[in-house]
Parts: sequence; C-alpha cells; structure tokens
Amino acid sequence: MLSSAKDVAFLFIDHQSGLIQTVKDISAAELRANAAGLAKAATLLGAPSVYTESVPEGPNGPIIPEIKANAPDAVYARRTGEINAWDSKAFVDAVKATGKKTLIMSGIWTSVCVALPALSAIDEGYTVYAVIDASGDNSTFSREITMARLAAAGVTVVSVTGMLAELQKTWNRDDAEEWGAIYANVVPNYAAAIEQHTVA
Repeated sequence: MLSSAKDVAFLFIDHQSGLIQTVKDISAAELRANAAGLAKAATLLGAPSVYTESVPEGPNGPIIPEIKANAPDAVYARRTGEINAWDSKAFVDAVKATGKKTLIMSGIWTSVCVALPALSAIDEGYTVYAVIDASGDNSTFSREITMARLAAAGVTVVSVTGMLAELQKTWNRDDAEEWGAIYANVVPNYAAAIEQHTVA
C-alpha cells in the first residue's frame, strides 16, 4: 500500500550533532543531506513535522540546523530523559496533535531512536515508515538487524529517494523544480542529469 501525502507526519528523532559523530553506517554528509531532503519535502507537501532531542545539553548535542532550516514550522517536543521518544508525553502529544495516522520516521541511532518509537507507534495502530538512509547507526550490523526487526513488526523500511518519490507522485506540479533540487542534493550525480537536460 502506498502512502498519501494528505495523511503523513514527519518525525525527526535525535538528529543531533554529537550523535552524528558516532554513526558508522553512512557518511555524515549523506545523512545530513538526506535528513534535510525529508524536511524540505515535508514543507513542500504542507505536512506537519515534529522533532525531538535526547539530552541536548549533554554530549549528544543540539539538533542539526538542516532540520529547522528546511522545516521551519516543525514542532519541537522536549523530552525529559526518555530514551524511547514514545515514552515522552510531550512527544506523543505532539504526534497526536498532527491528526495524522501515517508516520515517517528518521533518526539517530536507527536501532534505538527510530526502532523504539516505530515499534511503539505500530502497537498503537499507526502506519510507520522508517527512512533508513535519513537515519544512522553505530554499525552496519546494527542497522541490518534493526531493519529486519522493523520489517517483521510491520514497519515499512524505505530509502529517502523511495519515500520522496512516493509522496511527490508527479512532476506535473508547480514546485517540481524544488523537488528536483532535493534529489540533486541527495543524489549528486542526479544534479548532472538535470544540468544535461537543461542544456539540451
């Protein structure tokens, strides 16, 4: 079943400057570009976004600026130490306030910050997409076993480009150029294809 842009909320969980330094399964540059692309897509779609941090005053650090820069209307849910964001009343209240039943999640670490709230949300009847390459983990092994766990539980595991295309649906839209810019940022070689087309 494909998602509908009318019923999605984007959740950005613990994309923090300190945590990014622990990610080993994707480069920091790719992760930041992919998370930024998701945030920009949320804005283009007019979809609600929620972001949260894990102990930002400690070594995990603050949320990366790409999230707020690309989704300036995102709602911040302040946690008080909960590891699983879904254990935070502030976070769950913010998610419920969106009125959406399909949640697009990304975060750091995939095995914790994405997996735990994704499994919790599934248990409460939400449809959940986990965007794996807009997330990061401390090892490829950790990512792979988490993907298997999520898929077995009914979470849809997806790539950022797959998620973007599913929600964009068509190039016949007024903001097509902005969508092209997202793809070009996420897939640099695609920028070359756009340049070639423009020249032709």
